[in-house]
Amino acid sequence: MLSVAKEFNISETCFLTRVVSTVESYPNSSNQSVDIPRFSLRWFTPVAEVNLCGHATLASAHFLFTSALLEHETVEFITKSGLLTAKRVTKSKSASKDMKLFIELDFPADQVVKCNASELPSIPLTLNGLSVINVLKTTASDDLIVEVSSGKEVAELQPNLNEIQKCAGRGVIVTGQAPDGSGFDFFSRFFCPKLGINEDPVCGSAHCALVPYWSRKLRKKSLTAFMASPRSGVLHLELDEKSQRVRICGEAVTVMVWDPTCLRICALPHIIISPDC
Repeated sequence: MLSVAKEFNISETCFLTRVVSTVESYPNSSNQSVDIPRFSLRWFTPVAEVNLCGHATLASAHFLFTSALLEHETVEFITKSGLLTAKRVTKSKSASKDMKLFIELDFPADQVVKCNASELPSIPLTLNGLSVINVLKTTASDDLIVEVSSGKEVAELQPNLNEIQKCAGRGVIVTGQAPDGSGFDFFSRFFCPKLGINEDPVCGSAHCALVPYWSRKLRKKSLTAFMASPRSGVLHLELDEKSQRVRICGEAVTVMVWDPTCLRICALPHIIISPDC
């Protein structure tokens, strides 16, 4: 699997394998009882397997809902981060009356804690001297979260990737409050050269920590975030404090399908589905 991911050389390649359906069921649009399909899901960067990936899970669910699981509203994934759920959400996009397929992911919240003093010295060099408001770290993914003074600074940041490579932890999440009138609550970017990802275009798993963080700061449970990478992306987010879960809603587009022998590849990111799916 890692060899395949290395060959593709994009931020994430994921692998899906169908497993026995669960005993749980739900009513579909025709009010018929339907079993919830379940898949094993694994994610790989070009250099390592990771425990959680949001955009590859979104892409996996999008592929399944638009091909193999046309009649299903929910799919479950068995992963290194536990059981994850994706639900089909159909709603209008912007002022258009056209209905679009959105997908809601149910992920575990990642707690944010203070850094040790030894983890902080390289941060100014990492951000090329950008003013820093706060530096924390995530407990599950071991990433640094660096808050800067504005979302504009996040978008314009030219990080020092060599210094990020030296930083404590896995990667660096840079975030800042969104400009007034932008329609967003906060901006962010994620840099992880240690795993072969200089910058992740849209990182859903980073928001498992960013949502609890900004929810406390802004005193809001529902948030809209902008991932300010060159490719960029929008995430609709909600924190369930009681269950400590983060719901992440977004959309995906299939740009390539290859099906010579029932092995399908869907990008971006790449999804490998076993022939028995």
